[in-house]
Order: sequence, then structure tokens, then C-alpha cells
Amino acid sequence: MNKNLKIAVALGGPGSEHDVSMASGKAVVEALVNAGCNAEELLVKDHSITVPKGTDVVFNTIHGTFGENGEMQKQLDEQGVAYTGGGAVSSELAFDKVLSKERFIEAGVPTPASEIVICTDGLKMPEMALPYVVKPPREGSSVGVHICKTQEEAETAMKDVIRFSDDVLIEQLVVGKELTVGVLDGEVLPVVHIAPRSGFYDMANKYPWMTGDGGTDYYCPADLSPEVTKKVQEAAMAAHKALGVEVYSRVDVLLDADDNPYVLEANTIPGMTASSLLPKSAQAAGYEFADLCMKIIDISMNTPRG
Repeated sequence: MNKNLKIAVALGGPGSEHDVSMASGKAVVEALVNAGCNAEELLVKDHSITVPKGTDVVFNTIHGTFGENGEMQKQLDEQGVAYTGGGAVSSELAFDKVLSKERFIEAGVPTPASEIVICTDGLKMPEMALPYVVKPPREGSSVGVHICKTQEEAETAMKDVIRFSDDVLIEQLVVGKELTVGVLDGEVLPVVHIAPRSGFYDMANKYPWMTGDGGTDYYCPADLSPEVTKKVQEAAMAAHKALGVEVYSRVDVLLDADDNPYVLEANTIPGMTASSLLPKSAQAAGYEFADLCMKIIDISMNTPRG
């Protein structure tokens, strides 16, 4: 990568993941500057981005709303500014868990059984038998996700999730290991095993530095047999391809007791903090953090987007 490039690291954003994005962006800026690159922060406060004159590329670290759903990508395309990660079309598709699941099913990607509950005219309850998972289709970092084992838990979850959207995604509860797999420029990275110390991988367990609660242990490469590792990586790559994601992604997978993988989603702007999963996976593959950031820039600037 040409270190003379003027890099604007977009961070913040208007969504629920603002604080996580700030941490990701600052970590990327620090890594790039320490590597001798010309990088600076570009704080995004709302649903618009104004790029400083002379910027060669925007490094996108805005998770969730605006940065990950295709909005910012469309604006940068219109401005003729290069940016990292997936394009507007694949970003919008991957961010919407309902649309993603449709693509997974069409492509034969293993994914939990599901139901969509439309609550436009008021609260409705799922027909799927308990236990199941209730989640808003267009949020990240486990925002609004509930594991429901009783009718009371389900009613509480549905009331919470309709604050985010009128359509609610219900998924079969798959009990097993929580895994995630990075995909970088067509290369599938080592599998990370996520082991929350309590409950599931929610906001508290993902970001204990932010919430002051929870915690998680990570194992990379995951302690899986070569056969199961291959099966998980193949499922992740199939999900990445099914969504047409460019450059890189991080695919979340559940592995049941019989070693069957189930893809949950593909994250097109995965976390880039010290505790984030893609950097852990990339490091196990031999990429130090600054090298990973520079490789993402290099690939992005040479990748056409649909």
C-alpha cells in the first residue's frame, strides 16, 4: 500500500453502535499512523458524510446504521470517493438479516429455521415453538437480541424488539459453540471460538470495557477437528459469497452438539478494537493489526463494487 495516501477514518455514526465505532476508528487511526501512514479521524454525526478535500480513501469503521447498511457507501459512490469494505448493494443486503437469510437459503447455506413476524398493526406473537431467538433484522452487536425459553420471556422480547422495527426475525435456538470466521480477499481465516463467561454473546460480554459488566474468553484457532474446521470455514465462505460481499467480512456461526454449523449473519464492517474478532483471526493467520488495516485499504482500492 502507498503510505502517502490521505486516509480519512470514518467513525462514530448516528446508530446504536456509536461508541463501539469510536473505539474501532481510533484503533485504526493509531495503527496506521504508527505504521507511517497519513491517516486522521473523520467524525460522522448523522446520516451524511463530508469528506475532507484531497482524501484518497475513507476507511469505514462505522458499525451498524449508516456505515454498514449501504447508506454511506451510496453517498461516497456519488462523491467519487474510494472507501474500504463492501459496496452499497452487498452492504445493504448483508445488514438486513431477513434478506440475508433468504440468500442463504437460496444458496444452500446452513442457517437456523426462522419466521418473520410483522407487527405493523400491533404486537403479534410468533407461531414457532419455544425456545427461539428474537432479534431486530437491522441492528448489529447483538442489539435487541433475546433468547426466549418461556412465553413470558417471548412477550417481553417482542415488546422490546418492536421498538427497533415493525418486522421481527424469529430464529430456532441452536445450542452449541459460538464461532466466527473472517474472510479476507477470498481467503478464509482461522476460526475463533467465542466463550462468554455467562449467558450469550451480548453487548455486555462483547464490550465489557464499555458496559462495565460481563466478559468473554476467545480461542483462536478454535479447538475443532480439521474436518469440523473445514466444514465451518466452508459454510462461512458460502455465506460471504451468497451475499456478494466485496473485500472482507466476518461470518458468525453456531456449531451444534453434532458438529453441524449454522450461519447467523455476515458482518461487513466488523469491529476493529483491541478485543475485536477479525483482528484476532487475522493475527492467527499472520497479519499484525496495522498490516491488516493496510491490506484492507489496498484490496478495497483495487476492487470494483456492484
